[in-house]
Amino acid sequence: MAQCVQSVQELIPDSFVPCVAALCSDEAERLTRLNHLSFAELLKPFSRLTSEVHMRDPNNQLHIIKNLKIAVSNIITQPPQPAAIRKLLNDVVSGSQPAEGLVANVITAGDYDLNISATTPWFESYRETFLQSMPSSDHEFLNHYLACMLVVSSSESDPMEQFSKLSQEQHRIQHNNDYSYPKWFIPNTLKYYVLLHDVSAGDEQRAESIYEEMKQKYGTQGCYLLKINSRTSNRASDEQIPDPWSQYLQKNSIQNQESYEDGPCTITSNKSSDNNLLSLDGLDNEVKDGLPNNFRAHPLQLDQSSDPSNSMDGQDHVKSASSLHETKKANAGVIHGACLTLTDHDRIRQFIQEFTFRGLLPHIEKTIRQLNDQLISRKGLSRSLFSATKKWFSGSKVPEKSINELKNTSGLLYPPEAPELQIRKMADLCFLVQHYDLAYNCYHTAKKDFLNDQAMLYAAGALEMAAVSAFLQPGAPRPYPAHYMDTAIQTYRDICKNMVLAERCVLLSAEILKSQSKYSEAAALLIRLTSEDSDLRSALLLEQAAHCFINMKSPMVRKYAFHMILAGHRFSKAGQKKHALRCYCQAMQVYKGKGWSLAEDHINFTIGRQSYTLRQLDNAVSAFRHILINESKQSATQQGAFLREYLYVYKNVSQLSPDGPLPQLPLPYINSSATRVFFGHDRRPADGEKQAATHVSLDQEYDCESSQQWRELEEHVVAVVNKGIIPSNFHPTQYCLNSYSDNSRFPLAVVEEPITVEVAFRNPLKVPLLLTDLSLVWKFQPKDVSGKDNEEIKELVTSQPEMIGTEVISEFLINSEESKVARLKLFPHHIGELHILGVVYNLGTIQGSMTVDGIGALPGCHTGKHSLSMSVRGRQDLEIQGPRLNNTKEEKTSIKYGPDRRLDPIITEEMPLLEVFFIHFPTGLLCGEIRKAYVEFVNVSKCPLTGLKVVSKRPEFFTFGGNTAVLTPLSPSASENCSAYKTVVTDSTSVCAALISSASSVDFGIGIRSQPEVIPVPLPDTVLLPGASVQLPMWLRGPDEEGVHEINFLFYYESVKKQPKIQHRILRHTAVICTSRSLNIRATVCRSNSLEDEEGRGGNMLVFVDVENTNTSEAGVKEFHIAQVSSSSKHWSLQKSVNLSENKDAKLASREKGKFCFKAVKCKEAATQSAEKYTFADIIFGNEQIISSTSPCADFFFRSLSSELKKPQTQQSVNTGKHSAEEAVRMIQKCSEVDLNIVILWKAYVIEDSKQLILEGQHHVILHTIGKEAFSYRQKQEPPEMELLKFFRPENSTVSSRPSVDQLSNIIKTSLHYPESFNHPFHQKSLCLVPVTLLLSNCSKADVDVIVDLRHKTTSPEALETHGSFTWLGQTQYKLQLKSQEIHSLQLKACFVHTGVYNLGTPRVFAKLSDQVTVFETSQQNSMPALIIINNI
Repeated sequence: MAQCVQSVQELIPDSFVPCVAALCSDEAERLTRLNHLSFAELLKPFSRLTSEVHMRDPNNQLHIIKNLKIAVSNIITQPPQPAAIRKLLNDVVSGSQPAEGLVANVITAGDYDLNISATTPWFESYRETFLQSMPSSDHEFLNHYLACMLVVSSSESDPMEQFSKLSQEQHRIQHNNDYSYPKWFIPNTLKYYVLLHDVSAGDEQRAESIYEEMKQKYGTQGCYLLKINSRTSNRASDEQIPDPWSQYLQKNSIQNQESYEDGPCTITSNKSSDNNLLSLDGLDNEVKDGLPNNFRAHPLQLDQSSDPSNSMDGQDHVKSASSLHETKKANAGVIHGACLTLTDHDRIRQFIQEFTFRGLLPHIEKTIRQLNDQLISRKGLSRSLFSATKKWFSGSKVPEKSINELKNTSGLLYPPEAPELQIRKMADLCFLVQHYDLAYNCYHTAKKDFLNDQAMLYAAGALEMAAVSAFLQPGAPRPYPAHYMDTAIQTYRDICKNMVLAERCVLLSAEILKSQSKYSEAAALLIRLTSEDSDLRSALLLEQAAHCFINMKSPMVRKYAFHMILAGHRFSKAGQKKHALRCYCQAMQVYKGKGWSLAEDHINFTIGRQSYTLRQLDNAVSAFRHILINESKQSATQQGAFLREYLYVYKNVSQLSPDGPLPQLPLPYINSSATRVFFGHDRRPADGEKQAATHVSLDQEYDCESSQQWRELEEHVVAVVNKGIIPSNFHPTQYCLNSYSDNSRFPLAVVEEPITVEVAFRNPLKVPLLLTDLSLVWKFQPKDVSGKDNEEIKELVTSQPEMIGTEVISEFLINSEESKVARLKLFPHHIGELHILGVVYNLGTIQGSMTVDGIGALPGCHTGKHSLSMSVRGRQDLEIQGPRLNNTKEEKTSIKYGPDRRLDPIITEEMPLLEVFFIHFPTGLLCGEIRKAYVEFVNVSKCPLTGLKVVSKRPEFFTFGGNTAVLTPLSPSASENCSAYKTVVTDSTSVCAALISSASSVDFGIGIRSQPEVIPVPLPDTVLLPGASVQLPMWLRGPDEEGVHEINFLFYYESVKKQPKIQHRILRHTAVICTSRSLNIRATVCRSNSLEDEEGRGGNMLVFVDVENTNTSEAGVKEFHIAQVSSSSKHWSLQKSVNLSENKDAKLASREKGKFCFKAVKCKEAATQSAEKYTFADIIFGNEQIISSTSPCADFFFRSLSSELKKPQTQQSVNTGKHSAEEAVRMIQKCSEVDLNIVILWKAYVIEDSKQLILEGQHHVILHTIGKEAFSYRQKQEPPEMELLKFFRPENSTVSSRPSVDQLSNIIKTSLHYPESFNHPFHQKSLCLVPVTLLLSNCSKADVDVIVDLRHKTTSPEALETHGSFTWLGQTQYKLQLKSQEIHSLQLKACFVHTGVYNLGTPRVFAKLSDQVTVFETSQQNSMPALIIINNI
């Protein structure tokens, strides 16, 4: 239970006090009425004695009474009506609410921190009023009248006559059988005569004389002169006198319910109302007037109607709140005791003391003695009740039976003079004067007698008071007998059916148990008495039980919350809406956020309902909002009901302040961080053959890698435009802002270009939501052209559509549990600063989407018709948290977030806007296939654009043609079936010879210092005017690797008029090309053994080309024709084809291979030839020459070469400044290098839709090294499965100190000249001598020392078998020095002894650079065997 103001030791004596009746004459009542008080009310604040009182018990022992209080009340001859008592209790509870701003106790139990009101003043007021308004009954005497004050005014004509009249009236009321009420303690009631004198108006001498007369007649102990009204009421305002009555009068007492005007006239009996009275023994069944229990309703179900008369305890609260309000209003302006001074206060206090000391206590003492004597004489005991040998206590003992065994009879009635009742009377008297020892003994004795007689009502009363007496005995000689109380409660409730008495037992026992910290037992006791007959009582007891659970040593938090919910439910049924709301709110602290979602929903729903009933609309909206925003586990119909309730309440709230700001709506959820902002127009859809650039759109998923690629491309082009330096104020262009983009700066939007905001909605409910009139809310700060603020901020959407146009979505439906994005547009028409604040919309549901559920709707929407089509206007703000900062130490140690400005764009001045369309752009190509497409550039803005460039990481994929290309091509339709190449018809006679042409790489945008990735778009006049469009040809070449390729193009352009904020704009396009296999080409180059060509110059080479058709027939390719093989080099060119077969037709079907051999010669060195001039040589296999030095063939060749061109530049720079040894090594390396590039041009015949198409293409092979195989596309090598770990660091040397064997083998080229066959007559001459010439050619540009050793013998058995043995004659070793590029011949002689085939290639040649020490052997592996045939003649 909650803490109480009084302790239980104070509470019980104050609840059971001696009762005194007051009977006043009309004149006396009039005197007290001047103070707006009755006589009984006048005495109320002074009814507690300020000093201790002494009396003697029957044993003549002195007994001290502390803090004695008496209760004086007007005589009322009718018992109070049960309905009146219920109404009074209801008013008391509803009138006592928690104080405003009261600081609640914080109780920490486990994980819970609960704010709980420590006290429950409404319960204390209820208990006090309940105990005071207990109707008197015959089985106990605690609230029977012990005395009667007869009050007469001194101003009456004959006061003594009036006293005798009142005395007779009292006697008639007590002893006449017509009056069964009020109850009197003993027949001989103490009468105390009070003369009331009005000091300000009466005659004091007359009053004194009358008082003397009274003393003579009634004795000095039995009368009193009370002087009051020392001042007149009209002077009341002059002096402020305290008002001690207000605190008592606000608590309505049962007497206050009677009208004051009736006065003593209420004595007349009203026979017709007898059936409403409590019967004499208090057993009348009128007490339980509730309806029978109806278990069909859920125990927590809210009552179906807000009309309180339907509830089970309707009479509890009929108009309780309003009547209380009226009473308070009536009493508010009344001043009590206006005619009384402080002296009068003291006189009244003195009067009560005199009455108690001289009248009441002596009367009680005498009565106790009389009763004691009567009992002793009747029972025939020797002395008194306290004698140790009492047959009375031990005589006729019967074993105590359990209650269930006793007969169900409570109807036994004792006559008033029965000895058993005399014991009870004596016990009650002792209890009233706090003589608890004696009271306990008497109660204990009476209990036995009553149980023997099976008078259960009497027995229960004795048990109850015996238990209380035992508890209150000073020094606690015996423990509190709680089982007495339990028996009493069970008897009252089950046998006597008297819930009022049972409730009193429970209230007393629970307080006693609480004082002993037995909270568990107290809670069980309180819960036992909850029943259906009184909702108010059940609610209060459940609430106290809940407090017991929370006040335990280890608090039971969930039990507390559960019983608070039950209490709230019963308060609600009793019409105590405020208390019900308070209970639910207290319980909510426990259930909140612990996953008890259904319980939370129920509590929130009830809080919403109760708040709405109490017109606390904000609380109601908040509670319903919580039901909707938590992830609800309710059914769809239930959620629909919650949503309708919310909309209904919300509509009422918004109607109260229609002009106020729009409130925040809880639904649907908005994922603010997922908000995306897109600047610009939507992409146009493809139109026939026209395909718009993909650019950026909200439909594209964010890809970190691709985003980084675009950023690098933009940085690249900006660096090129700014002469290799990226400006410090450069930031990558961001058209679409999302949670991954850098949103720390204010984004820039262009005037007249739409801004699209994508808002991510989610509907958490199982019912669909319909948003209507959905649009963005913004505020805009316009600036004039000079950039100054206009000092006006427009916030409303509708106010300035000429500044910012706003798109409104009329209907936006989000289905149950669906996530859906809405794209909302703004159209800026003015420059300035825009702030997008959130969205505004009407929230509603679809009509007919759900049926009305079982929960009763609020008044006004119970049909469901209005709520389904109801919608409310509100907004939600878009608040995006920026990224967490993590740079400085301070930021790392604290949690700080940076700004996210994606919703705060700055609107800048107009800029040009480019749109790009691709015409005939392929989606699939063969590897190396050349296709011609067209690109259309359109300026859709009102500004001219210039500086158009395109940048791509794959420049080898496309070209606009070099400077040699014709700028005004045919239209796309005319060139459909034409070749993409520039061709010339040739004469078939000159097929094998090469056709020479030349081109400079600079013409094709490729130079040593150029950036091949950045390609200027050749616009006419370099400017594209507003509304103008230009079509340009674009050649594409399928990438060499098969598969799907994503190729990114970034178009860069600028405005003719420079803008301060935006320097350039970009447009992106991603082309997706799927390539399939075509040809695989391998080529090698080796030195020709013939040292002289037709023109007498050295240095011929042979080029071997292997072409394999790797295409599978899936692509529909029938066969490939090799149309032409071209070479491109600064130093070499193909001279002619050395046909290995006579078949001139170079066709390759699927999986076929072809081998070609070509002779390459050095180009003629032209004196004026620039470093970038390349010689192209074409060898044709058909009747059309493709001029390889023009677009597009040369373009793609140079692009594939561009990466290679950079390498020599870098290596030369590394080598400068090195010592001569390394330069020499470099020279050796150069010997084996060859700068020859092969271009294979082909045609493929494809059958598609029964039509034959001819596709064209080209492959490039770049030959670097003699003897090393080169490929058109390097195949991927599988990585080894396992590698050994290396525990040393490899030495990084840019140039190796030793040339490799391959490089050295090419320093000296050797060639043997001899006759192929030699005839010799062996029978004439046994030795055959053959002259052989050995030519040595120095291929390097350094001096080389050469050693030729002829002593070499072939040792391998294979060589011996194939070739016979011979001998060189003459000098066996030659030492020579060859100058740069020098050719030297040695005349040798070979000696043979018999016929056969011999290999002359046995000389070993060693070489070293003249200034080096190390000698290397040149390799003979590449040269063919030198076979000679020796014949005999």
